[in-house]
Amino acid sequence: MATMTELSRVMDSVCKDKGIDKNEIVSAVEEAVLSAAQKLFRMQDKDKELEVHFNEDDGDVELFEFKTVVEDIEDPDTQITLEDAHGLDPDAELGDEIGVKINPDFTRIAIQNAKQKILQSIKEAEGKVIYEEFKSRRGELISGIVRRVERKNIIVDLGRTEAILPPEHQVPREYYKPKERLRAILFEIKETKRGPQLILSRSHKDFVKKLFESEVPEIGDQIVTIKAISRDPGGRTKIAVSSSDSDVDPVGACVGMRGSRVQNVIQELKGEKIDIVPWSTDPARFACNALSPARVSKVIIDDDNKSMEIIVDDDQLSLAIGRRGQNVRLASQLAEWRIDIKTESQVKREQHDVVHLLMTLPNVKEVTANLLYGEGFHKLEDIAFSDPETLVKSAGLKSEEDAVKLQTAARIALKDKLEQMSVTEETAEPAPAPASDPVEEEIFPEQE
Repeated sequence: MATMTELSRVMDSVCKDKGIDKNEIVSAVEEAVLSAAQKLFRMQDKDKELEVHFNEDDGDVELFEFKTVVEDIEDPDTQITLEDAHGLDPDAELGDEIGVKINPDFTRIAIQNAKQKILQSIKEAEGKVIYEEFKSRRGELISGIVRRVERKNIIVDLGRTEAILPPEHQVPREYYKPKERLRAILFEIKETKRGPQLILSRSHKDFVKKLFESEVPEIGDQIVTIKAISRDPGGRTKIAVSSSDSDVDPVGACVGMRGSRVQNVIQELKGEKIDIVPWSTDPARFACNALSPARVSKVIIDDDNKSMEIIVDDDQLSLAIGRRGQNVRLASQLAEWRIDIKTESQVKREQHDVVHLLMTLPNVKEVTANLLYGEGFHKLEDIAFSDPETLVKSAGLKSEEDAVKLQTAARIALKDKLEQMSVTEETAEPAPAPASDPVEEEIFPEQE
């Protein structure tokens, strides 16, 4: 800790470098010195009333003890004569409490003893300044220099302070070396005993959003809006955009001239693929856009379950699903609907099987079965528990009486099917236990 003659210079330097209000440092120093001085006096079995002041003129910390003005001194530690008191204050009178400056050497000892507390107070004040500075910047793009890696945490120097990029917010297969520049979003600010902890993220979808906002002026001008984002960090991102100006193509604005804008984002994301699709209020159309680059033939929507069945040509199946289901998964997240992908040939096979099943019911011909299938009756349960009036309209029946007869037949068939399944499970014989070490016997036959 600096001596008293250096203290003011050190405090000014801390204020400038750390951005802390000098009054906060002065208050911290005064409090720490007062506490240390009281402790020193208690060690001497003395209990004094003390006061500390920082003298701005000479940059010293002054420590005062209060004594009572008396005619005859009985306790020199707590009393002072009127004559001595007038030397300090000409207006002093008997019975007054007057502050007497304590020896500067004692003050220096108190400052030295208060060193850790002063440093801690300055650190807390610095943490408060950092927290106030960054708390309103949550979600913003942050740029810094990689300093080191500690237990898989990347420590990033932001200038005023350091931030952490933890493993769960890193992108797979991204590696950084010390002195490399790193960009991320300020994901969270945690208040800890050691001060505020700044958490960065490069894996969150908002990181992609902020990158586009920095590259596309139309987004800042609120002409183009990012409606939704789904992301598989390091693999692929889908982003849905719309425009408030009919003359501005939102996709084209994000792509940029010759792809310059989107390429800048891709470069920052280390080659992560990006699909930019137009947003739509129509769920079916939006889902088709979200499945890009695959082409969709037909969409069947189930509003009650917020799911849709999307039919594509056979040659589009792998493109629609994507590697390990990535494309359809991201499209489902983007549209916020459950999406099932089927091919035209799969649908035809299913229709053939369902029609054949429905034709096993009394008085159901092929035409009626196809009508029922077209109206969504794909299982015996759909007919058995449907509304008779709906069944009449869907199958082209003459009356509700015919519909009830059809439902009765469907329920009987469904009951027989369930009973048959139960009998099959009960009579199924357990598989015989395999012989011991069958593989070994096959690979290493007994030698004669």
